[in-house]
Amino acid sequence: MTIEAEKAAAALAAVAEVQAGMLVGLGTGSTATQAIRALAARVGEGLAIRAVATSQASATLARDLGIPMLDFADVPRVDLTIDGADEIDARLYAVKGAGGAMLREKVVAAASDRMVVIADASKRVAAIGAAAVPVEILPFARASLLATLGEGAALRMRGDTPYATDNGNWIADCRLDLDNPAKTAAWLDAIPGVLGHGLFLAEVDAAYIATGEVVSRLERGDPPR
Repeated sequence: MTIEAEKAAAALAAVAEVQAGMLVGLGTGSTATQAIRALAARVGEGLAIRAVATSQASATLARDLGIPMLDFADVPRVDLTIDGADEIDARLYAVKGAGGAMLREKVVAAASDRMVVIADASKRVAAIGAAAVPVEILPFARASLLATLGEGAALRMRGDTPYATDNGNWIADCRLDLDNPAKTAAWLDAIPGVLGHGLFLAEVDAAYIATGEVVSRLERGDPPR
């Protein structure tokens, strides 16, 4: 199977968790797009749900495909959020943010009763740390924040200009020591001007990972495998 086929298989498995009446959080990125399409197909078959999105791009796609959308600003709780990841390990530690939406993704995840990650086999790792960690920063503090984040921090660019998130902020992609992910996350959280980061250490409740035609589910609290 191709990577895209694996993404689609994982998305189908996760979307099967969606039940009538749910309010569903929709993630951002190429893998999350597969979930949006799979959910839209179920809506087209009569499944009555509503959704919120973690990015303008996901909201537009979902709306175009016929999924009833709400503004997350008006939503206190979400039943289930489905999103992708750049890396995920057996501890259900994940690195997210290649799509630039990790701050909104973390906010929606925090408001969700359950968060499920979907991924192709290439995203399953023994321990997170190979991928750069995206950090959303306040543009006003660009120089000082890049200095604080260290030599492994690079401002994400779109052509000749900094990449801007839906929140109007910038992203530094950072090579960080993740031998102790919780310590690194706490360090990032404590830096004034860092608005969010892509370390998801407690948010993910389960992961559907497709390897070829086989989709495995990792559930928080299950024995390591």
